[in-house]
Amino acid sequence: MEPVNIITGTAVPLDRSDVDTDQIIPSDWLKQVERTGFEKGLFSEWRDEPSFVLNDERFSAASVLIAGANFGVGSSREHAVWAIQQYGFAAVISPRFGDIFRNNSTKNGLVPVVLPAEIVTKLMDAVVADPTLEFTIDVDRRLVEVPALDIAEPFPLDDSTRERFLQGLDDIGITEQSVDAIAAFEANRPSYAP
Repeated sequence: MEPVNIITGTAVPLDRSDVDTDQIIPSDWLKQVERTGFEKGLFSEWRDEPSFVLNDERFSAASVLIAGANFGVGSSREHAVWAIQQYGFAAVISPRFGDIFRNNSTKNGLVPVVLPAEIVTKLMDAVVADPTLEFTIDVDRRLVEVPALDIAEPFPLDDSTRERFLQGLDDIGITEQSVDAIAAFEANRPSYAP
């Protein structure tokens, strides 16, 4: 996983609540054995609608997805996080995330930003009015900044997750930090032990 400190860019306003992982990446996309190409399946059933926000060229370069409450609810589907990232998003802003989705996000380098519902609504409305609106998400300071709107809003992120992002550590990377202790344990473990 690559380190994530500062995310700067524009946003896409996905004005929908209770978006589940099957809507993010429908199950027919889960048959792939590779971990690539999932961006084509992102919201694929909704993208058939010409008016769907991801079909709007004004938002084609966005790196932040703004969504309604309860984003990523439903089944555990790591593919949902991969699809969002592979499409080009580095962060998702929502008033509330599904617990499993949020956990999968933090373990894969997608920053889940929880902001109050009224701030999320304000941001969505502002992006609809001006798709070029610049966002900065500072993981180190746990802060979302939108200078044009005079917004500097903190977001919750526990210390260990913050460090995971800043250091670019997935679960394997965290384990590798203890490689010397693991080797010492294995060297002293009785040979008869499993």
